[in-house]
Amino acid sequence: MDSDALFSDALIAMIRDMSESELHDVAEIVRQVQIERAIGGGDEDAIIASAFETAFGRDGLAVLPWVEGNVVVCPGGMVSKSRTSHKCRFVSVDDTWIWESSLLLREDKRSSPGTDEGFRAVALLPLVDGTGIDVVSGRARSGQHAVEHVVSYEIRGGELVEVSQRTVNARH
Repeated sequence: MDSDALFSDALIAMIRDMSESELHDVAEIVRQVQIERAIGGGDEDAIIASAFETAFGRDGLAVLPWVEGNVVVCPGGMVSKSRTSHKCRFVSVDDTWIWESSLLLREDKRSSPGTDEGFRAVALLPLVDGTGIDVVSGRARSGQHAVEHVVSYEIRGGELVEVSQRTVNARH
């Protein structure tokens, strides 16, 4: 066995011997280190500037999130055709809107280019294992908002893994 394998085996044995309280402490320490690395690991200005150039489709809506370095890049926004009609796509993190999430590192927001009203936003999250991310697409008509599609991800092993997709059918 090489030294990396010996170290891994010793670490696993030590973790298995921990109490529940110690396991929770270790999990929180790992989470905190992942956040610290995300904060210090990249050029947030460059990531956000690049995302504003590439993260929005022809329809003006945001593309799906992706991993860049130690952060998850989460674009979102809204395109309005009138005061009572719009399309939107936003990210929810562990069942909380991204702009309210305690994990949010930074979010920049800009007015949409062109003639449509609305805005675009790019948010950065730390790459923290176990975090759940939902991309929620919706539409408002005559002032009534409805969710149309949800794509769900989980961060596993430092990667963004799609776990489900669902289309929400509105009842008429």
